[in-house]
Amino acid sequence: MKKRLFKVFIVLLILIVYLIIGNLTGIYIECPIHKLTGLYCPGCGLTRMIRSIFQLDFYQAFRYNQLIFISLPFIIFLFINDLYSEFKGKKSLYKKIPNYIWIILIVITILYGILRNIFPILAPTDII
Repeated sequence: MKKRLFKVFIVLLILIVYLIIGNLTGIYIECPIHKLTGLYCPGCGLTRMIRSIFQLDFYQAFRYNQLIFISLPFIIFLFINDLYSEFKGKKSLYKKIPNYIWIILIVITILYGILRNIFPILAPTDII
């Protein structure tokens, strides 16, 4: 348990340092898929979305990546439940989710990646 919590702490620390350095310098890692193909992947806008959430600008965060923004409470809940379950020695909730649900979520993610390149309103955009 301690080893896993340490890994989670390190990942969160790296994310926070990355965002702080990015805010100070304005330099962020570009999406390699968008840079190579000009197409938006399902994760495009994720860094800007997280930055907007930290600035409490939720509408702008939604505009950067609608799918992940809507999914974020579910993802955070599963993450916390997984840590809690491991601490209590129980089976994690996400391990109880049937495979067909995961397949549906993957299909939704792929469809979102396709649709955000067809409909400009789904592309990561800044509000004016």
